[in-house]
Amino acid sequence: MPSVALDGEPVPRTGDLPAHSLAELGDRPLGFYVHVPFCVTRCGYCDFNTYTADELVSRDGTATASRETYAGQAVAEIETADRVLAGERPRVSTVFVGGGTPTLLSAEDLGRIVSAIGDRFGFAPDAEITTEANPETVTPDYLRRLRRAGFTRVSFGMQSARPHVLRVLERGHTPGRPEQCVTWAREAGFDHVNLDLIYGTPGESDEDWAASLEAAIGAGPDHVSAYSLIVEEGTRLAARVRRGELTEPDDDAMADRYLMADEALASAGYTPYEVSNWARTEEGRSAHNLLYWTGGHWWGVGPGAHSHVGGTRWWNVKHPAAYAARLAAGETPAQAREILTDAERRFERILLELRVESGCPLELLDAHGLAAAERLVADGLLDPRAHAEGRAVLTRRGRLLADAVVRDLT
Repeated sequence: MPSVALDGEPVPRTGDLPAHSLAELGDRPLGFYVHVPFCVTRCGYCDFNTYTADELVSRDGTATASRETYAGQAVAEIETADRVLAGERPRVSTVFVGGGTPTLLSAEDLGRIVSAIGDRFGFAPDAEITTEANPETVTPDYLRRLRRAGFTRVSFGMQSARPHVLRVLERGHTPGRPEQCVTWAREAGFDHVNLDLIYGTPGESDEDWAASLEAAIGAGPDHVSAYSLIVEEGTRLAARVRRGELTEPDDDAMADRYLMADEALASAGYTPYEVSNWARTEEGRSAHNLLYWTGGHWWGVGPGAHSHVGGTRWWNVKHPAAYAARLAAGETPAQAREILTDAERRFERILLELRVESGCPLELLDAHGLAAAERLVADGLLDPRAHAEGRAVLTRRGRLLADAVVRDLT
């Protein structure tokens, strides 16, 4: 949940949505994202809306927000969602708890939030309930309690297997701990386990990245995510790069690392169902992320969380204290919103659907985009067979240049 502030139009104090957005509720799946904004320390590369304990204390020493009261506040927003989305609506297909560090909350508090969603909305029979987890914050017992609380999937932030890379990223876990967590999660009854990796960290070599891939694959998760490092303005990492202490990630090296990941994961039986995500089976794919990429509806709970229903997108106030105060006053925590035009929605469909394995239908493209698609097929960036069948699907080389492909098509 990035910390960048956005402008938009005011949201009614009740949080009510336009009738045309509510009318679309029954057309596509509905998910919930729950943002837990707490961290023990802030990683040097992180630009997410997160807070350490010291950042949640006022000048007189009193806490402005706390982990202990957070579950109750999240439940209050879920009650608001129930009221705003009243009427015909689907059962919830996915819940994703992210952060921050969700596992700083007790498994029981996380379960309380999930139960509130189920009680108010009902869950689809095959609902996917996921939480992110910091490897150093979980134990075998904690994972068993998470499973009993209804979670079906867990995603561990591994980032790297090399100590010096983890130090640059300012990650707190020790090498080997994420792999151990995969074993614990399996023993706790989780069928679906993900490891998150980051490539391109200053000081990381090809050998370091190969070792991280080998360690992740060897741990046996059914899903691996691999993201290129982005040096975000305002982070400690950006300051170190600006001072010359660290080298800016190199685009060519990033491309090489991506190809290394794709080759290693493909050899181990993983399929790239999205540009940065690989799964061993169709069941192992992240249904929640697919909901984002294929135009589903979702309600974002928590400080700074973003939501989207039927072409209306809104975002909550960022600070946990302001979030708590809004809910205590019986008001929506939403700060602002935007109502997307048809042209904006078409652009976003192309942008997002092109990232997934099935691609986007050519019928979304205008005359300029259709001509560009033919050139991109000739250039080896779009798959010719899929194009003949009426879809724009990225090749491996196209995945490396996905942003440029989108610009050409739109």
